Amino acid sequence: MDGYLIDTDICIYYLKGKLGIKDKIKEVGVNNCYISEITIAELTYGAYKSKDFARHILEVKKLEVLFEIIPIYGSFDKYAEERVRLQTAGILIPDFDLLIGTTAVTNNLTMVTNNEKHLSRISNIVIENWTKKAFNEHIK
Repeated sequence: MDGYLIDTDICIYYLKGKLGIKDKIKEVGVNNCYISEITIAELTYGAYKSKDFARHILEVKKLEVLFEIIPIYGSFDKYAEERVRLQTAGILIPDFDLLIGTTAVTNNLTMVTNNEKHLSRISNIVIENWTKKAFNEHIK
């Protein structure tokens, strides 16, 4: 599988219409963009936590229709291997970040995130940060 795994932070920029993310997704093709089950969980949590649950949960449902959702199940071996490696090195990252990132690696997807600090610690991950002009000419 080739394409892009869109991280939770990038989905939020998309929903807010910021940083030309909608245009970038159109450019690469929405059919080449995927999201993790974990991203759905994080966005659903955000909806429950917000003061406008109805609006935010509707946004989550729209993303579920827009993007193919990649399951994490096939990434558990890579997740466990990386968690042990990162823990041993003393540079462990949050589990949800690790699950999303290892899902990208396992499925041969480019990770699209603004969270380079954490996700760049994962072995063999390819990252594009669409919040930077170097990767997104649509930023105004």
